[in-house]
Amino acid sequence: MKFGERLRALRQGKNLSQRDLAVQVGVNFTYISKIENEKLDFAQFPGEELIRKLAKALEADEDELLILAEKVPERIKKRVMERPDAFRKFAELDDKDIDRLLDEIDDK
Repeated sequence: MKFGERLRALRQGKNLSQRDLAVQVGVNFTYISKIENEKLDFAQFPGEELIRKLAKALEADEDELLILAEKVPERIKKRVMERPDAFRKFAELDDKDIDRLLDEIDDK
């Protein structure tokens, strides 16, 4: 799922119009429309501060929205910098091994 699609689903789930959401986060409703319809150039893509405001207004998972917007949440960046060896190894795993590892973590 793309960021814009998720934003639309969250907004509609809250029965908010684009105008309602725009007022809550302090942007023009046309910007919300452009986000939802993936009509933004890379430079126009929302920054982390706006994504946090959107997450709060929609009572959504901030990390999920940041990652969908291809931004790495600060706490994850910090952990990567603290343990680059672990993340380097994790990044080299294929999806099957990652799923197996995540299942093991979830079982704990």
